[in-house]
Amino acid sequence: MKKWLVPALSLTLAFSLAGCGKKEAAAPVQGADKKEVTVKVGATAVPHAEILKSIKDKLKEQGVNLEIKEFSDYVQPNVQLQEKQLDANFFQHEPYLNDFNKKNKADLVKVIGVHVEPFGVYSKKIKNLNELKEGAKVAIPNDATNGGRALLLLEKKGLIKLKENAGITATVKDITDNPKKLEFKQLEAPMLPRALDDVDIALINTNYALEAKLNPTKDSLAIEGSDSPYVNILVARPDNKDSEGIQKLAKALNSPEVKKFIQEKYNGAVVPAF
Repeated sequence: MKKWLVPALSLTLAFSLAGCGKKEAAAPVQGADKKEVTVKVGATAVPHAEILKSIKDKLKEQGVNLEIKEFSDYVQPNVQLQEKQLDANFFQHEPYLNDFNKKNKADLVKVIGVHVEPFGVYSKKIKNLNELKEGAKVAIPNDATNGGRALLLLEKKGLIKLKENAGITATVKDITDNPKKLEFKQLEAPMLPRALDDVDIALINTNYALEAKLNPTKDSLAIEGSDSPYVNILVARPDNKDSEGIQKLAKALNSPEVKKFIQEKYNGAVVPAF
């Protein structure tokens, strides 16, 4: 081989290797910079978990993996959120949240309001509240805010009178006039539909009424108006309320798609609050 060919071949080989190196660097892995975020949300089954499921695919497209954990009570969703076992929850109204924070020295925060579940009065024994007899048994929730909410509805219907300014935390001790001598039973909210066989009337949160196949607009003897202040809210912690995942979830829950879903699925038993 002639001597002048050696440097030429070396130069060609060097350019060839350099070219290969550039080609490899110019081919980044597709989607390598995109990271999916998982958001764990605690919710009661109806309507909260149903509403969340309706936006799960939409959030997936936005890089949010929505994990829904269903609860049958009103305590654990807040406890587990405070302990960071959950990222958010969706089951309660603001008065209940404020009461929980106060009693448990917690600092959970509202992110956005989503819907109202008008509180109703139900019975298997009477068709009208005027039929209530003296000494009738009345079941109400045993938690402070929902118990007070039940009593305020009974007062509005003229069945009892409460102390002035008793407000949303009213208890049976705040009743100043009970002309029919109604006998009150205070039960955990999930138990109220099952108590209908044993009492004359029960005041039931709409989510538990719906789970028991009760239609609030058809089966209730009385129901709160659409002006109810008890808007159900998405709740998070101060340390994560502004995170990308929570904010995308909040935006999805206040979307036109969710408004349409609520209106079409619940027929007035659940009312959008946005």
